[in-house]
Amino acid sequence: MNISPSIFKAYDIRGIYPKDFNEDNIDQIIAAIYTFFTQKIDNSKQLKIVLSYDMRLSGEKLYTRAKKLLLEYGAYVIDAGMLSTPSFYFTVANYNYDCGIQITASHNPPEWNGLKFVIKGKNGIIKIGKSTGMDEIAQMSQKKLQISPKYKGILEKKSQILEDEVDNALKIFKNPQIKKFKIVADPANAMGATYIEALFKKVDANLIKMNFELDGSFPAHQPDPLNFDNLKDLQQKVLDEKADFGIAPDGDGDRLYFIDEKGQVVPATLITALIAKELLQEVPHALILFDIRYILGVKEIIKECGGRYEITKVGHAFITEALDKSGGIFAGESSGHFYYHATGNAESQVATLIAVLKVLSKEKKPLSQVLKQLRRSYESGEYNFKVKNSNEILNFLKEKYKDGQLSELDGIAISYPTWRFSVRTSNTEPLLRLNLEAYEKEVMKNKLLEVKSEIEGKAN
Repeated sequence: MNISPSIFKAYDIRGIYPKDFNEDNIDQIIAAIYTFFTQKIDNSKQLKIVLSYDMRLSGEKLYTRAKKLLLEYGAYVIDAGMLSTPSFYFTVANYNYDCGIQITASHNPPEWNGLKFVIKGKNGIIKIGKSTGMDEIAQMSQKKLQISPKYKGILEKKSQILEDEVDNALKIFKNPQIKKFKIVADPANAMGATYIEALFKKVDANLIKMNFELDGSFPAHQPDPLNFDNLKDLQQKVLDEKADFGIAPDGDGDRLYFIDEKGQVVPATLITALIAKELLQEVPHALILFDIRYILGVKEIIKECGGRYEITKVGHAFITEALDKSGGIFAGESSGHFYYHATGNAESQVATLIAVLKVLSKEKKPLSQVLKQLRRSYESGEYNFKVKNSNEILNFLKEKYKDGQLSELDGIAISYPTWRFSVRTSNTEPLLRLNLEAYEKEVMKNKLLEVKSEIEGKAN
């Protein structure tokens, strides 16, 4: 069976069920992933592979098929059941399994499904993406691989994962004393509900729940906090309840956005700065990573706290690879992903919540005031342009702004003493993405209008 190459993305495999991704073609894909695992890990032993899935309507069918296939291939399958993606990563890393496969399509609409998969690296897990093996898997998936099992497949059901995940996250921040806060949570009927429930069984809080029943049809709204329209009900609820803050994970729970007590959406870079400052008090001079879209504010906070920093490409596969190589203790991504060395270099939104709760408990100030103290720059938010001539536009911008400092780490980023911008092609959609920041708000606004106008003038 031919498989559409379009489902092999930069960070995962993702397509519409059952048109692109179904119980038939998953055979070739799982065979390719299993072969890749044996080649990259150790072909001489029985691999222990974690398998889990999220609440999507097609998830259980695909999960059942994948489990059957892996057992036939002779794997030792750790049946982790229904999990958020961070809980899946924690399972692989914490219990020292060889690798894992999560059936999910993140924040995509209900008709989508796919796979995320990881292997253990020297310092934690490595997510398989374009830079770490996705192209090999795409090529192998087009073949009908014949796998001769060396072992009899074994199935082991795993329990207590969420409880252990919460305990581990509390240890990262030294089991802090946490005040009782009023918190509104809207996981959009998706997997973030599971770890939020588990956390607040151990941490006392007045938790106000919105859309907690798991439902892969997403009846309330799309589970994508990057689309701020999906946050409006949560913002209003925070105000109505006079809550301390609100939280919104995405569909598989690996991104998290905060709403402050004023009902305002908190830029993810401010949460990165908060966590970096807290961790650097515990581990002086440690290395912190963040992505190239916004760097000014986080960079200043890390320098003020005596830390070191490294700038990465955008995307979780690139960031976990960079953490594994660099030995950094934490990474923040401006799309709401937060990664910890202590969780195997993977996202942990439980740890992120604990960090915010710990800081608010110490500071005895509202979230908006705590974050105001950390603000060093102003961000435009992301602007997307649907264009056919991306390379032409990138080359034009390089020439137009050639007096600035150029980085081509991921697309182009051009920096001046008081402002900078990043323009890159999307790894998941046919778009050109612009992010711009400055130390002063008016400079940010003026330069945003300028660069947007330049891109629109060249677009076709």
